[in-house]
Amino acid sequence: MTTSILHAQQVILLFKKRGISHIVISPGSRNAPLTIGFTADDFFKCYSIVDERCAAHFALGIAQQLQEPVAILCTSGSAMLNYYPAVAEAFYSEIPLIVLSADRPPHKIDIGDGQTIRQQHVYANHILFDTQLEMIHNEDQTEYLVTNERAINKAINISISKNGPVHLNIPFEEPLYKKVEQFSLEVKVMDVLKDETTIIPDQFFENWNKAKRKLIILSTLNPPVFEKEDLDLLSSDPSVLIMSEVSANVVHKNIVWGIDTLIAPIEFDDEQIAALQPDLVVTIGGMIVSKKIKQYLRRFETKIHYHIGKRRAYDTFFKLAAHIKMPPRKWLQQLPTDYLESNYQQQWLDHFKMYLDKKPEYIQRIPWSDFKIFDLIFNQLPGNITLQLGNSSTIRYAQLFKMNDTHRVFSNRGTSGIDGCTSTAIGAAVGGKQQTILITGDVSFFYDSNALWNNYIPDNFKIILINNSGGGIFRILPGEKDESYFSTFFETTHQLDATHLCKMHDVGYHKVGDEFAFAKAYNSFINDNTRPQLLEIFTPREVNDEILLGYFKYLK
Repeated sequence: MTTSILHAQQVILLFKKRGISHIVISPGSRNAPLTIGFTADDFFKCYSIVDERCAAHFALGIAQQLQEPVAILCTSGSAMLNYYPAVAEAFYSEIPLIVLSADRPPHKIDIGDGQTIRQQHVYANHILFDTQLEMIHNEDQTEYLVTNERAINKAINISISKNGPVHLNIPFEEPLYKKVEQFSLEVKVMDVLKDETTIIPDQFFENWNKAKRKLIILSTLNPPVFEKEDLDLLSSDPSVLIMSEVSANVVHKNIVWGIDTLIAPIEFDDEQIAALQPDLVVTIGGMIVSKKIKQYLRRFETKIHYHIGKRRAYDTFFKLAAHIKMPPRKWLQQLPTDYLESNYQQQWLDHFKMYLDKKPEYIQRIPWSDFKIFDLIFNQLPGNITLQLGNSSTIRYAQLFKMNDTHRVFSNRGTSGIDGCTSTAIGAAVGGKQQTILITGDVSFFYDSNALWNNYIPDNFKIILINNSGGGIFRILPGEKDESYFSTFFETTHQLDATHLCKMHDVGYHKVGDEFAFAKAYNSFINDNTRPQLLEIFTPREVNDEILLGYFKYLK
């Protein structure tokens, strides 16, 4: 059995032929034809998620892990607007997502019917392709059949080849629930778009060959693009300094993996910070997390910047010369092997090591705090996991700790929003092969609490919730923390905990308020795989920022 509506059949048949099997459906009436068709075919793995904002981020997490398109399907009206945060995240994080929004027929828009809005081009600024399918009432409408076939194929092709979100708005007229025994149509697959590629321009080699201080920044690389031998080769050039972020999933002895740890102690020392200024910057990967490196390279007016790889190029430092769209390994293999004499790399690796040597002393002397707990967590996380990091403080703290090279690290750093962090992590747990652990802050967690309203959470999924009673990031950022409005309108202090949410959603709950309690609770939390587990760690709201800022001062 399947839906009787022909343009719905086209979507279902083409998705099956193209191997798009994961469909995240939010309940509704107008999307019934597609819901009937997808759920009636065992080829499709269908998920029912009520909250559309959570549903879209859940799909995002699955697509993030599978590296292939996942579809989200909703009814008409305001439902599709709740997809927007995840659509924007997919756009900037370059994750393939296919939005299927059901709609009323065009002649019924703006006549006063319920759950009707102007759905066409809603995501115009954050979508790779969007279109509205034609309504097909019989098989003789050949022109409309071909038009839809081309549009659906084009949407799938673009989502795969360009890695991002696409949108098909699909109008349906009642009756919506009529079924037939078998499909009435046949559909054709059209050619997948070829990847764009470019050659390395001669000007790049000219700039590379004369630069004695080359800075390479690796960020948000999933899947990783370099093997150990690639990093050995790249770092064998003494004029090349490589910096990586936690989301780059790179660990190597000759890489500065803690950008802020290197920059913070010298950022206001004009003489020292000037010595770090590169002649040439190369970026590989997605969005850069470190605000300090971005501010620094803008302040000292980066001379020239190249971006390597398929990921979208951003003129982050206002000096982007070219986007070289080739695999980073292929780019690396074409680099000259005649190295200039330079101490650029060694000078800053030595600086970095000196700062790292001071770190254990500082951690030993500080009281219970966010900084202390992140040190404990990263020292005790199990190996071979997928680690999801929430925004905003969480990923910034994570940048200060060396990552386990058996971990795969992800974070929603496309838009860097707090919405959907838990939903994305749960989707990643469903779509991935490894156990998934989410580390998140309290505001992010409570904002996305509907993420737990989900019947697909694996039993070995874990959440580490750092509860410092508000948006701790605002205490770190410049601002008047003593003003009366600060705690209410910026920090948004609260007295909430996750006890009742965990009880409602059958999640194991563990509460920690000091180092002794952490040691006692952690083993039970990490080893209990009978159901999802949450470890809520309470830290003092008013000292966390002082301890973090004190760390950078201590390194000087």
